[in-house]
Amino acid sequence: MKVKVLKNITDMNDQLAARNKDMFAGKGILVINVMSSPGAGKTSLLLKTIELLGDDARVGVIEGDIASSVDAEKIAATGSQAIQINTDGGCHLDANMVASAADGLELDKLDIIFIENVGNLVCPAGFQLGEAKRVVLASVPEGDDKPTKYPFMFRDTDVIVITKMDYLPLSDFNMESFRKTVLGLNPDVKIIELSVRNGQGLDEWTAWLKSNLLKGK
Repeated sequence: MKVKVLKNITDMNDQLAARNKDMFAGKGILVINVMSSPGAGKTSLLLKTIELLGDDARVGVIEGDIASSVDAEKIAATGSQAIQINTDGGCHLDANMVASAADGLELDKLDIIFIENVGNLVCPAGFQLGEAKRVVLASVPEGDDKPTKYPFMFRDTDVIVITKMDYLPLSDFNMESFRKTVLGLNPDVKIIELSVRNGQGLDEWTAWLKSNLLKGK
């Protein structure tokens, strides 16, 4: 018996993501989907980013986790808007979740929304959320082979941030190999080498953010 496929399972998500994107752009908000494996440093980078941007940009964060509100509480403690999405086992956020979360934010008081996606290098890559930009974090302690193992994640992104660069002298991370693989997958991607602990690369990261602000601040 033949099975007739009526609709790609992501079609509905993509349609809602397009509506999200139009809505955010209409309000002049830069929305960035931040993805990585667990422990790569997403929340640490966002906390430092909020500190460094200061009055240059009003930041909101949509936190995606399987459970808990630990990261959202850390963001909220800075005075920034934060809202938690718990997926109860789901391995990624989707456009409907983001639309619902956006209803809980004061959008007219925001310049940037970071969507901190659920930590893994597989599921989040396949789901648009309505973001303007995608950023993938890859930490030095994870090793340099992640682009080879998870090519789709690294192929479909605007920026790759190599985090925890302060660990580089203690590791066997091969930067030349990592960059060669990444650029083979995504020749136009921007790569930023960064450490929240010692400050390396933070100026480059914040400069990229400011260059993409939609309100011309």
